[in-house]
Amino acid sequence: MEFLINLDGNLLLWIQEYIRQDWMDGFWKVITAFGDSGIFWIALSILLLIPKQTRRIGITALAALAIGALITNIALKPLIGRTRPYEVIDGLVTLIGKQSDDSFPSGHTCASFAAAGVYWRMMPRKYGIPLLIFAALIAFSRLYVGVHYPSDVLGGLLIGLFAAWAAWRIQENLSEKKRISHKPL
Repeated sequence: MEFLINLDGNLLLWIQEYIRQDWMDGFWKVITAFGDSGIFWIALSILLLIPKQTRRIGITALAALAIGALITNIALKPLIGRTRPYEVIDGLVTLIGKQSDDSFPSGHTCASFAAAGVYWRMMPRKYGIPLLIFAALIAFSRLYVGVHYPSDVLGGLLIGLFAAWAAWRIQENLSEKKRISHKPL
């Protein structure tokens, strides 16, 4: 376990040393801000509620965001209580303000992959794939700005994808029940 903890910290220091560049800092700060409180994903999902043909996608994405938030913010963060990396890793410099919650799992990553996972599953690939790439950029931004360990981001990604799958399955089951109940006798 000690090896994994050290690997987590060493990866962050490696990113800081070899990937961070002054000219890229502003870009990654903006990308990470898109994940704040899941607002971007919530707003996009609400917009998808407006046209009838995308309403089911918007509802499913909002459900995935809720499932992910319950698992991440209500259950796991308080239960695990992992300290943020910039508080314990000597030499790690955060590029944004201190975060008010615990580190594991990454809520930004969870929300991003919960919504983007639904979009990827339910939208044409020309929309779903760029949104998944955007989710990956938000996830990486959390490492770049120094506020999450790689394992926090991996945990958020897995929970987000699970939330997307669970919301999609619930939506599929409800749609199937609706189809069966509306079949003519």
